[in-house]
Amino acid sequence: MLVPSVAMSDAWRATYPGSAVGVLVLSGVRNPRQHAQLEQRKAALEADLRALFGSLTRAELRALPVLRAYAAYYKQFGKTYHVQLQLESVAQKGKPIPAVAALVEAMFMAELKNQLLTAGHDLAAVVAPICLDIASGDEEYTLANGQPGQLKAGDMYMADAQGVICSVIYGQDARTRLTSETCAALFVVYAPAGVGAERVAAHLRDIAEYVQIVEPQARVELLSVIEADRRGEAS
Repeated sequence: MLVPSVAMSDAWRATYPGSAVGVLVLSGVRNPRQHAQLEQRKAALEADLRALFGSLTRAELRALPVLRAYAAYYKQFGKTYHVQLQLESVAQKGKPIPAVAALVEAMFMAELKNQLLTAGHDLAAVVAPICLDIASGDEEYTLANGQPGQLKAGDMYMADAQGVICSVIYGQDARTRLTSETCAALFVVYAPAGVGAERVAAHLRDIAEYVQIVEPQARVELLSVIEADRRGEAS
């Protein structure tokens, strides 16, 4: 299969030094509505999250290094980091991790475990070239829920040859979303300064592990982390 490369604009590197983007490409995946072993792993993760975070106050949660880094990014756009709210829902309010479909759940499980913002795309729907850039505020795209969206100036976003596929503030697009027919997936992690490449790489490995519970033959075609303050890669 053709593994896509992701170009990082000079504007991204200059605007958010110290930030990182992780890219994971998995081939041979399946995306069933439900999977018994993944359900067991979800239950174990829920218990771990409640043990780790269940007794913390919102201020104590926000003070955790990863959540603090995301809060600082979202604050400049007048937004609250939604993964923290989801973590509170599972760890402190006792709600289960939602049942959606295996690939989405694998991504969401890793998000809750590591608190890192992640998007998942059907690789077959992504049209090269792919680039990470900084929004001018004029870019428009169709959100995953089918509603129109316009990017916030200064937000990180990713686009392929046909347009925006994700932004940090507004999330994924409808065109490249994961579906029941997905057999190759592209996962992208957006990490502001303060998170670091090592955490991003570990997070990508967690996603791959969860996906391989559902399909042991799923193959990692690419696992790469690029930091804004350098042009090298870590994997």
